[in-house]
Amino acid sequence: MRVAIDYTPAYEQGGGIGRYVRELVAALARVDAETDYRLFVSGARRRDLSPPPGSNFQWTPTPISPLWLARLWHRARVPLPVEAFTGRIDLYHATDFVLPPTLPDTRTLLTVHDLSFARVPESASPSLRAYLDRVVPRSVARADHVLADSQATKDDLIALFGVSPDKITVLLSGVDSRFRRVDDPATQARVREKYAIGGRPYIFAVGTVQPRKNYSRLIEAVAGLRDKGHDVDLVIAGGKGWLEDPIYAAIRDHGMSDHVHMIGFADDADLPALYSAARCLAFPSLYEGFGLPILEAMACGTPVVTSNVSSLPEVAGDAALLIDPYDLDALTDALERLVNDEELRSQLGLRGTRHVHFFRWERAAMKLKNIYFL
Repeated sequence: MRVAIDYTPAYEQGGGIGRYVRELVAALARVDAETDYRLFVSGARRRDLSPPPGSNFQWTPTPISPLWLARLWHRARVPLPVEAFTGRIDLYHATDFVLPPTLPDTRTLLTVHDLSFARVPESASPSLRAYLDRVVPRSVARADHVLADSQATKDDLIALFGVSPDKITVLLSGVDSRFRRVDDPATQARVREKYAIGGRPYIFAVGTVQPRKNYSRLIEAVAGLRDKGHDVDLVIAGGKGWLEDPIYAAIRDHGMSDHVHMIGFADDADLPALYSAARCLAFPSLYEGFGLPILEAMACGTPVVTSNVSSLPEVAGDAALLIDPYDLDALTDALERLVNDEELRSQLGLRGTRHVHFFRWERAAMKLKNIYFL
């Protein structure tokens, strides 16, 4: 069987969907050494790519950028099949919301990570929202089968797009084994110095700088903690996103310029130490299709505050403090509890390390392989 997987997000994006695709494909290579896999990468040449993850994997890149392919495939509707790049295949797995043209006999699998553009439309730029509103429903309708990152996303696909439940499979993400507690003072000091965090206790947040992550309210909550006498900073690790100006305005308006550290995209190798050194992870997102940082923090024994909406209760289980993401007082109070209460921090840390055992990339890869062969 010949399976092509869109690896473009893994090549283009450091975190988020890029991390998801990298981890899933790496796990697939560990559990399947027989299937003929083609990794499609737009915007790349073969010489730019490192060796594939297994001997049964091969690169099928094109220097045509993702933007130009989107224009060709989804705006101009040019019927150029993806097999022009991958060669003849039996199944194509589109990993990032949209499905390109394929030959009639090629089976198609589409991953939809979330429907934030529909559920929280104000969190996306108008142009991006218009594109997704047009292309995602069309791709979902065309796909032979759809993967959802969570039951919450599956429920949204059913409610908003009228998709049959039988057409959707929930494929939960995993946590790589490299995420574990790092207590070594020298290692923690090294990452603090590398990202210019300083020596104060800090609350950690991970995710692209965009409105859906609720960073403006989080900044206000940490400012409230400081007003109460808690000498704590906020560290935000995430690439530059969109509609981010109000987030930087919140830093200025609340006098937090010396206490909010926007460190940009953090190297994967540094994340375990960054999680471990934090007082807690704050993940008060307005909507998520999954929420991988929650599990990464838990694997490092770091307590978590997150939202009680979308997929987040599903991901966090009983191992986190859940709050209404629109309730500033609730967020501030939850953060204060974790900053002050060592016993609660310890209890949640222990619950979290147990909880993450249910989320393994190898388990996800085995389930994905079975879906490929349906």
